[in-house]
Amino acid sequence: MASSIECLLSLVNQNKMEISKLSASQIVSHIAAGELTATDCTQHFLNEIERKDPTLNSYLHVAKESAIETAQQIDARRSAGESLGALAGLPVAVKDGICTKGIRTTAASKMLENFVPPFDATIVQKLTDADAIVIGKTNLDEFAMGSSTENSAFGATKNPWNTDCVPGGSSGGSAACVGADLAPVSIGSDTGGSIRQPAAFCGVTGLKPTYGRVSRFGLIAFASSLDQIGPFTRTAQDAALTMNVIGGHCERDSTSAREDLPDFSSKLDQSLSGVRIGICKEHFESGLPDDIRKSMDESISVLKSLGATTVEISLPHSKYGIAAYYVIASSEASGNLARYDGVRYTMRFEADNLNKMYGLTRTEGFGDEVRRRIMLGTYALSSGYYDAYYVKASKVRRLIKNDYTKAFESCDVILGPTAPSTAFKFGEHTTDPLTMYLADIFTVTANLAGLPGISIPCGFSDGMPIGLQLQGKSFDEATLLQIAHQFQQQTDWHSRRPQA
Repeated sequence: MASSIECLLSLVNQNKMEISKLSASQIVSHIAAGELTATDCTQHFLNEIERKDPTLNSYLHVAKESAIETAQQIDARRSAGESLGALAGLPVAVKDGICTKGIRTTAASKMLENFVPPFDATIVQKLTDADAIVIGKTNLDEFAMGSSTENSAFGATKNPWNTDCVPGGSSGGSAACVGADLAPVSIGSDTGGSIRQPAAFCGVTGLKPTYGRVSRFGLIAFASSLDQIGPFTRTAQDAALTMNVIGGHCERDSTSAREDLPDFSSKLDQSLSGVRIGICKEHFESGLPDDIRKSMDESISVLKSLGATTVEISLPHSKYGIAAYYVIASSEASGNLARYDGVRYTMRFEADNLNKMYGLTRTEGFGDEVRRRIMLGTYALSSGYYDAYYVKASKVRRLIKNDYTKAFESCDVILGPTAPSTAFKFGEHTTDPLTMYLADIFTVTANLAGLPGISIPCGFSDGMPIGLQLQGKSFDEATLLQIAHQFQQQTDWHSRRPQA
């Protein structure tokens, strides 16, 4: 009897191990074929969250009851022969800066600690319409302001490859949960690199779409002209599957583009013959660590072997990207966060007069980094300084956009490192905000220009993942996904897992 029970437990554990190894595309296929139930799949990931996440803190809220209920409904509908959506039964984690009806949405801030939205963000509605299962809400830097997820009011997220290191930010929880196999897909947002940089640090695939490709309705705003929502996945194929669902025009978002939504999966298997890859010389100048440079060179060799050609290009104004970004982003944050005043749906500190109530509420409700950026943005927009800072930064933004336009005359995509280092240790940059800001030096320019970018794993340095970034032409995510997929067909960096 004992041996029979042990055999059964072994089979159960083996099945759990296999679910963790499945890609999102495989999970969807197995559920559609009746080889895996949505309930078993969802329960597996909930069990893994319970087992691993007390150490990682990648989730702020786990929607256990609603996730299981939804999974059971999907299984019942499938058994009844009903037509199901493109992501039927797939568990998806959502960054806690994106509104979810009936599920607490805090933006990792005390200011919104008890906020429960009465509506779903458009992207959440699209996911649930496709029968995906929202499994929980992931940790982030407060109001998406940070590069390490150390700024969360509810504790930092740890990197699954080394818990002494940060997972990146601001979407650190979304990257870490996929990296630790606590969700096959997660959703993040990227204002200056907040999908791509944590994807690089956690060894997963992270796509920032073109500005306007994915609706921002229901995203808690940081910098409205820069914010964009996108997926974290194991593979480019899974990112394409997700983009087929979450992309497209939204009437509730005035910045949503009226562009036709392609089938992002249709181009994945096309040859790279004739694809021109731009090598930006500014991204390979002195200061880039040898291990990262070596990984870039090896990645270029792989892509050349697949038929791609390379050409040197220049983005001469990219060196001003960080300065322009932090003026523009902070200025927009100053306006967007003015709504958090303690009067309507936020926390509130009582006082004997209105101004004192505002001051106490905003001082206690916002963390140090958020207050720093509000003050920086307010100063940049103030009388006498507007032209010197905000207007000048906007002009630099235009020059950066022009650099990309010129570069894409001679190439189809631009290749370079995602970040200037692998994941750094906790506390390493917290006392030096400028050094922390430089973690996004290779990513902010795509946001300023509104262009798509993707980070994929391409190597390791001292046991920590290295990210390769590809930036593309406006609304040409399909080419980025094609190149990333072809690269992943030839390499195994994306399939490596940290020790459980």
